[in-house]
Amino acid sequence: MKIKLGLLPRIIIAIALGIACGLFFPAWAVRIFTTFNGIFSQLLGFFVPLIILGFVAPAIFGLKEQAGKMLIFTVAIAYLSTVVSGTLSYFTSSTVLPHLITPESPEAINESASAFHPYFEMKIPPMLDVLGAIVLAFALGLAASVIKGHTLRDFLTDFREVIQLVITKLIVPLLPIYIFGVFLEMTASGKVVAVMGLFVKVIALVIVMHLCWLLILFCISGAISRKNPFKLLKTMLPSYVTSLGTQSSVATIPVNLKQVRLMGVSQEVTDFVVPLCANIHLSGSILQITAFSVAIMTMQQMPVSFGLFAGFIMMLGVVVVAAPGIPGGAIMSSIGVLTAMLGFTPENIALIISLYVAVDSFGTATNVTGDGAIALIVDAFRAKESGATPC
Repeated sequence: MKIKLGLLPRIIIAIALGIACGLFFPAWAVRIFTTFNGIFSQLLGFFVPLIILGFVAPAIFGLKEQAGKMLIFTVAIAYLSTVVSGTLSYFTSSTVLPHLITPESPEAINESASAFHPYFEMKIPPMLDVLGAIVLAFALGLAASVIKGHTLRDFLTDFREVIQLVITKLIVPLLPIYIFGVFLEMTASGKVVAVMGLFVKVIALVIVMHLCWLLILFCISGAISRKNPFKLLKTMLPSYVTSLGTQSSVATIPVNLKQVRLMGVSQEVTDFVVPLCANIHLSGSILQITAFSVAIMTMQQMPVSFGLFAGFIMMLGVVVVAAPGIPGGAIMSSIGVLTAMLGFTPENIALIISLYVAVDSFGTATNVTGDGAIALIVDAFRAKESGATPC
């Protein structure tokens, strides 16, 4: 009898094997999986704009006359969630961290073990950048909702089928291998141990804030949709675990689409919100970038004021939209803001990148799981606008 494991068990097995094998695998073997992960990350980066176009555009014309309102409402809720999470992170971090860390030089963390370099790299540049794909998807979706012909709608519908085929036949089957490689390299290089050894208390605080923020989000969305927030969180658990392993919002889209539907969100709203929020709703990423920024500035006795961080958080909520749907994308997109607004030096940038990447999976998991809460709120808004009852 052939046993067929679901995606969630395969991911858990991949994580466990990655950590175990990282303890004894030779460097040449680790580099094989590092090479594979580099190529797979390039594939993800290539398909990010196409996934946005393939799902968002058909979802927009499927919403018909509500498309304009739905778009504005979704973007506003996603941005509000991102800014509020960053603000709460600032107040919590600035209150708690001075009692947990002491002024210290960052050199110790910067000297963590170097990563295993791939044998070769394969550059696969995307056809569009993320922002370009979002704008094009909006334009084509809105155009298809108002023109009388069906050619554009048929094309977008068929294109969505192509993207779904790529996800189910290429991305999802390769996910466990990719996750294995991520945890293998992290364990073998010792980077996570080096970072957590000095900042374990800060990292613990960040993880607790992630969980609290998800509870807040689902209590709000549960109250609006009149559903039990704890049952909703349980339904979204596969998305949370998947994103923990992939460290990618985009790679988790197939799982997230399924789990959001299981919460009772309509098909139209699910196909519209999930791919869109994978790129514009990064509340977990903003939460940890803010917390680590406060930690570094506190450690180096730099002034930390709400006036400074208020502008920083609002700007951060905009720039991370350009983050690619791959591990570390948000922190890479934030470097300019960190330098310009907080005065971070190259040493500080290297430090925050090391810290961020060490727990990137938790931020991504919060982003992805939070997308389900956004979808619930948007679905309730759509039902109210149309006078219907949410699915």
